Amino acid sequence: MKYVVIVIDGMSDHPSEELGGKTPLEVSKIPGLQFLSKSGKVGTVSFVSDRTEPSSSTAALALFGHNPKEYKIGLGPLEAANLEIKLEDNETAFRMNLVTESQGILADYTAGNISTKEAKALIAYLNKQLSSEFVKFFSGTGYRHIAVIKDAKGFDGLSAACVPPDQVAGKKIEEHLPSGNGAELIKKLMYDAKLLLDQHEINQVRIDLKENPANMVWFWAQGVRPKLSKFSERFGGLTGAMISADDHMKGLGRLMGLTVVEVPGDPDTNFEMAAQTMFDVLEEKDFVCVHIRSCDEAAREGNLKKKIQLLEAIDYHIVSALRSHYETQKEMRVLITPFLTTPWKAKMYARESVPFVIAGKNVVPDEIEKFSEAAAKLSSLRFKDGHKLLDYLISGKE
Repeated sequence: MKYVVIVIDGMSDHPSEELGGKTPLEVSKIPGLQFLSKSGKVGTVSFVSDRTEPSSSTAALALFGHNPKEYKIGLGPLEAANLEIKLEDNETAFRMNLVTESQGILADYTAGNISTKEAKALIAYLNKQLSSEFVKFFSGTGYRHIAVIKDAKGFDGLSAACVPPDQVAGKKIEEHLPSGNGAELIKKLMYDAKLLLDQHEINQVRIDLKENPANMVWFWAQGVRPKLSKFSERFGGLTGAMISADDHMKGLGRLMGLTVVEVPGDPDTNFEMAAQTMFDVLEEKDFVCVHIRSCDEAAREGNLKKKIQLLEAIDYHIVSALRSHYETQKEMRVLITPFLTTPWKAKMYARESVPFVIAGKNVVPDEIEKFSEAAAKLSSLRFKDGHKLLDYLISGKE
């Protein structure tokens, strides 16, 4: 049996006046998703609990069968795992965004979507000026990076409440700084870095070019070395692979023993190559997860037109391509879902259930024949505990 999971992060949305009271899913031309809806089952799933921060890392852990109430692992340690950073017991990994500060306001939590080349130079500079036996910085991609801090008390000494930067965008920084254990150290590092980054030539050039400078860092989503069971052990020896451009998804895959497969180019834009890579993986593996985040990014930009265009492109190049493969395979099950709802007007995740579709061997079609948020809510197939959904895909039992 072959199992395919496609995560189209951020595809779920809210009805809007601009679309006549409909959602992007409802107005998009998505024949591949509609075909799977007619031939399979549509339902709703909640990957985050009422008391859990709505984040992609929490949702990803839940998707792969880890109860968010028991596994509280931030983006920091997951992305550190992808960079093959081996955390010691007294080390805590933070996600560190390069951000733009302007007159005390967090003006841009992506620092103008700074390039990886520029960011690597800035992180190298911070390491030269600020790193020590207790603090080190590691470059990731774009604005997303890692800081590892040692503390004698381990995570307890660095468990400060840190607000995700996208929730601070456009607001006063002073009102949203870390609070709790280790907060003073974290704040000092943030402002020490700001003094250095303000004067760096890369940022001076960015300002001259009317681009947002990466003149501050933002620490959040911290955690310690994760201890996760292997995917093959959890699911009866199945072999599997992860396809994603996201460091935290690749890190999660590595921690679970999945093969992380790189797509030539970027799977978030080169959908045709992402699909081909998926088919190549299925020749060797029992399971593959393809994670696409571009709809989420479009929603965070507040770009409705782009979100619809991406939905249609993903459906054409990946989902419809999978349909052709699916129709010739008797031993296959498919699951397509977002992690969370990302309304294009709110520009951030919403804590609510999302629609999913599951189809394939021994999946008896239900009465729902359309894939949308409203249609899914009519279904009796509901997973309030999202960490049980993958078990359902593989076992076929709720």
